[in-house]
Amino acid sequence: MQTACIHCGAEHLLKEGQFGGHTKVQFKCSSCGKTTIVEIKRRVDSTVVMSPLPSFAARANATSSNLNLPPPDPALRLPEKAKVVLSILSGPSKGESHTLTNPRAVLGRKGADIPVNDPEISRHHCLLEVRDTYINLKDLDSTNGTFLDEERVRAAMLQDGTEFRIGGSVIRVNFQKK
Repeated sequence: MQTACIHCGAEHLLKEGQFGGHTKVQFKCSSCGKTTIVEIKRRVDSTVVMSPLPSFAARANATSSNLNLPPPDPALRLPEKAKVVLSILSGPSKGESHTLTNPRAVLGRKGADIPVNDPEISRHHCLLEVRDTYINLKDLDSTNGTFLDEERVRAAMLQDGTEFRIGGSVIRVNFQKK
């Protein structure tokens, strides 16, 4: 399971055997040396949701140039035989679709890589990182949060058909054959 350090953003791969039936796992980041705790939740459809704890530090006046995102992982890539489409199912931008052209994109209001016209979302609300057959979703300390199955999450792994909510907008991820 993929997760990220809440302090420096470094990616970490946790093996299921490392956390067994526990609902929370603590690990020391190999990059910055700080400790991160993630909450493990299993859903019936076998999607695993990991939420780093503690949550939600305020971030004011963020712009694309000062988001302080870690450099993109070279393993990020769009699928060769499919295109990744984000469909907005509800909210002010209902009916819009966005095809990802880069394996890393920020969703938010005007100025984001993928702008969503919704006053309830942050300027830079969440980050999507495509890893061929799935997407890592990371909340960027948004004011109103990112939700999967109406549960606020800091990070989650999205697969084809997964829906998530930012502000009043429900967005579905689809991998469509080219």
